[in-house]
Amino acid sequence: MYQSLILALLATCACAYEVKNPDVSLRQDGGIKFATADEPEISLVAYHYSVNKPVPNVAAGDYNVDVNSPTGGYWVHENPSVVVVPGDIVNYWVHVITTSGTGHNLLEQSWTATAATQAPPTDATTTTVASTTIVSPTTTLQTPVVTTIQSTASTGTTATTTQGSTTVTVPPVLVLVAVKISNLRNVFTARSVTVTNPHLEDTFDTFDLDVWEHEMTAGGGGNWEFQYYTNNRSNSYVRDNTLYIKPTLTSEKEGEAFLTSGTLNLWGASPADLCTGNNWWGCERTGSFNNILNPIQSARLRTVNSFAFKHGRIEVFAQLPKGDWLWPAIWLLPKRNAYGGWPASGEIDLVESRGNRNLRAADGTHVGAEQVGRPTLGTLLASERLSMTHNAKNLPDGQTFGDGFHNYTLVWTADSLDFYLDGEPILSVDPGASGFFDYGGFEALTLVFKIHGLIPQTSSPIRSRFYIILNVAVGGTGYFSDSFTNSPNPKPWLNTSPTAAKDFYDAKADWYPTWNPDTNNGEDAAMKIKSVRVYAL
Repeated sequence: MYQSLILALLATCACAYEVKNPDVSLRQDGGIKFATADEPEISLVAYHYSVNKPVPNVAAGDYNVDVNSPTGGYWVHENPSVVVVPGDIVNYWVHVITTSGTGHNLLEQSWTATAATQAPPTDATTTTVASTTIVSPTTTLQTPVVTTIQSTASTGTTATTTQGSTTVTVPPVLVLVAVKISNLRNVFTARSVTVTNPHLEDTFDTFDLDVWEHEMTAGGGGNWEFQYYTNNRSNSYVRDNTLYIKPTLTSEKEGEAFLTSGTLNLWGASPADLCTGNNWWGCERTGSFNNILNPIQSARLRTVNSFAFKHGRIEVFAQLPKGDWLWPAIWLLPKRNAYGGWPASGEIDLVESRGNRNLRAADGTHVGAEQVGRPTLGTLLASERLSMTHNAKNLPDGQTFGDGFHNYTLVWTADSLDFYLDGEPILSVDPGASGFFDYGGFEALTLVFKIHGLIPQTSSPIRSRFYIILNVAVGGTGYFSDSFTNSPNPKPWLNTSPTAAKDFYDAKADWYPTWNPDTNNGEDAAMKIKSVRVYAL
């Protein structure tokens, strides 16, 4: 059961903050410099820009940089590596986070380069590292889910209860309310809050990083996938009430030479950017000619520290990516491994797919973007019982799950797991009286638990709290079988190859055009999510 806690929610200023246009100038060496005059309200300034390329609205630029502190009275970013000459047009937008925690944007700006000038003075501590901007065209944070009113001030605060919902009107005074810890926000302003059934509801009017934590790792999930996961607005951002998770080329950020001679260091230095997975050399790697660094960067978001649930209905309205060797997934993992490491403590997949448009299994079945699958683990992979908890759904020929949005639903009870696609039942997993341990082939493990007096219940191991994961992986040495046939270009690596990542990247001319990187900001390759909702049953 979820615990509640009492929060003192203080009134905040509703004053609008206006982002000032920065000074933009050429460096003497041909690089570029941005400088925003310091103001007491500013706690972070982020610059997103491209040279001679449009950057519409809050789209990621070729360069995306957070400046975390001012130097010499200015929030300065200098980039000596970009080549800008007089006459070039730098398109950019600026995101400012104020000391009150709200974000503000200055969008769709441009600057035409002239001869190098001397921008406001800075020192050697000028920030040049890209990291964690909240990208949102709006600044309103979603409200907590209010469950009860503990007390109210005597200034007219009202609380009314209706069947199935509670409405609370909060004036700008001190108010005490109880909120679900799983849906906590850190800013609350005067407004009405309607409490409905969802424990979690995110329609992405902003990118709430208090809910969605980025994983930071190059480990590849044990599948030697070709991406590393990072927190960068090139790979995860919100626009028009839609969350985008988009893979990009590592070389676009670091250069080609980095893949074979650089060091990818994800250890981090602050709580916001610490490496989240060191398995399989996930926190630090050095590239070489045959063992190149992960050639793709992407994003994987999770709610492990903000929201986890046991039993309920989860609905995700999403459009899957299109492009060869893309591997999107929407899934759940246990917050605690009550029965040991993966997969003994369970895994539930709402959906996973392959982005290839023309990928077939050995029997001729389409297994690319026309198909979604739903494996539910808690099964020994060698037990041949995975098929009992797995099902796939194919669309008619010519249609893909990347052509539009679909509703992916799981209804999880104490006795079963039922999956739906756009309201249509797809798979029902009911282990029966023996429970998931016997159903999944864990007879030996069940015996161990019985010896120690820990009798697994019917729904074990799918009986603890699980958290949500959203990600787009690329390639790897397991999910794309060597027996698959891809058209027009074959799979460029073997799963047994010691140089699989290099073999994949060497064939970039074949697969990268299928991502349509030059069309619509490359967003054909992105997983797009309109909403995530979790309901109690």
